[in-house]
Amino acid sequence: MVGYDPKADDRSVSKFEAAAAGSVSGLATRALISPLDVIKIRFQLQIERLSPSDPSAKYHGILQAARQILREEGPTAFWKGHVPAQLLSIGYGAVQFLSFEMLTELVHRAGVHDARDFSVHFVCGGLSACVATLAVHPVDVLRTRFAAQGEPKVYRTLRAAVATMYRTEGPLVFYKGLNPTMMAIFPYAGFQFSFYSSLKRVYEWATPAEGKGNGNLKNLLCGSAAGVISKTLTYPLDLFKKRLQVGGFEQARASFGQVRHYRGLLDCAGQLALREGAA
Repeated sequence: MVGYDPKADDRSVSKFEAAAAGSVSGLATRALISPLDVIKIRFQLQIERLSPSDPSAKYHGILQAARQILREEGPTAFWKGHVPAQLLSIGYGAVQFLSFEMLTELVHRAGVHDARDFSVHFVCGGLSACVATLAVHPVDVLRTRFAAQGEPKVYRTLRAAVATMYRTEGPLVFYKGLNPTMMAIFPYAGFQFSFYSSLKRVYEWATPAEGKGNGNLKNLLCGSAAGVISKTLTYPLDLFKKRLQVGGFEQARASFGQVRHYRGLLDCAGQLALREGAA
């Protein structure tokens, strides 16, 4: 169960259990998908087209990128920034799930809307994600920079990265890319929670009574589908976030190809549309 359900029985999870579940699920998921996440970040930061027809492109496909990263940086490169990534996942998951439980329960007790409605889950999911993002965004910036750097490394340790970034770029460096992050996270999480609830209802309607016993399969399918839909709808803002987060970090990107400077969110969006196209 995700979100407060007034019709749930006594087995309904507590707020602490929701926070713990969010942390553990985030930790496990991050560990499993870290290699793909590193490749995704490299793709997002590459100015050149992701195509074999562009001779200046360092990466042009998932398998090619995986082979090249493995050859040039070794297998540990796929877990670059794993410590801040895990801190991000644990902290974000705990705050988001706890906030979502509290907000949906608040809506129910106010008696204005059904706490299980699509619109309630959309708004509460978005707000809970915004709270979680504000809490862990500095770790997200660190994660992006560790995943983005090649060899030789600019940041050797997490402590060195924090000290260097603070000394050379000031405290606001840890909130670079916050604007597109906040713009993306509200609809992303809102869609994720609301689509998850709606897809579960569709699953229960479409599945025969004898096939409804496997709740784990239902949660996996509905959660995966909700995540894919939500990420697809908000992906451009995630791209803007990554480009802005590595601003001032250009020396570590020189070996990867072209490097561009952006003055802010609108400048980043404009340059991407003008120089790289919509796709």
